Amino acid sequence: MWGLFGSAGVLVVDHARGVLLQHRARWSHFGGTWGIPGGARHQGEAAVDAALRESHEEAGVPADALEPLLTHVLDLGFWTYTTAVAWTVRPFEPQITDAESLELAWVPVDEVDALPLHPKFAEAWPGLRPLIGRRPALVVDAANVVGARPDGWWRDRAGAAGRLLEALGGAAGSGLPAGLLGLEVHKAWPRVVVVLEGAAAEAAAGDVPRLEVARAAGSGDDEIVEQVRTLRAAGTPVTVATSDRALRDRVAALGARSIGAGALRDALADAP
Repeated sequence: MWGLFGSAGVLVVDHARGVLLQHRARWSHFGGTWGIPGGARHQGEAAVDAALRESHEEAGVPADALEPLLTHVLDLGFWTYTTAVAWTVRPFEPQITDAESLELAWVPVDEVDALPLHPKFAEAWPGLRPLIGRRPALVVDAANVVGARPDGWWRDRAGAAGRLLEALGGAAGSGLPAGLLGLEVHKAWPRVVVVLEGAAAEAAAGDVPRLEVARAAGSGDDEIVEQVRTLRAAGTPVTVATSDRALRDRVAALGARSIGAGALRDALADAP
């Protein structure tokens, strides 16, 4: 429980090389075991910011080489440890930059269990391992989500869709509650696919990472089903945001789960 304000670390995932692990110095807590680079948070410092700072200080991990995937929080009530899981977007070589490491290594995922792991990382790893290889997807039925609240959207469908895209863009950057996607972790950064139809298809989305717009040529429901079909064929876990019962049945037949429009709206309202 090092750190008055909690601690955080980064589990870096490189799809070609495995995960970046730190062989802890003998003098450190559980010295000689393997874990992830990390350390104490500063007062007022966000957990992900602390994880990135500590991994850079200890292992030379460049923040701009990473893309967020999820966070897992060990919460003891009076102290927390946040594991930020991130994918590499470009290759880099870690460097030992302080005395806390015996070595740093890219370890293939299948070989992690063979190492003497830090006990708390060993506890978290079985739950993290199945989640680190695929980014979940959130497919949004924009017409249904926009229409779930009588705020005058019918007078300007493109404008209402644009406001939804703006809110989703913010959430794509800050992350969404992982429970919304059926994941038993804290936050997740899914691939978000927003399906627009009719006059709403004129709405413009900025260049936001992990946010895509699919403009339906015909039925929005049919486009959503095709998006889900394609994603599921690639093995992607999919959640569809819609309160349309018939559509929920159609996507369930393809192996997707669904959440109501209100649940998504509530999550967007609570997003920073």
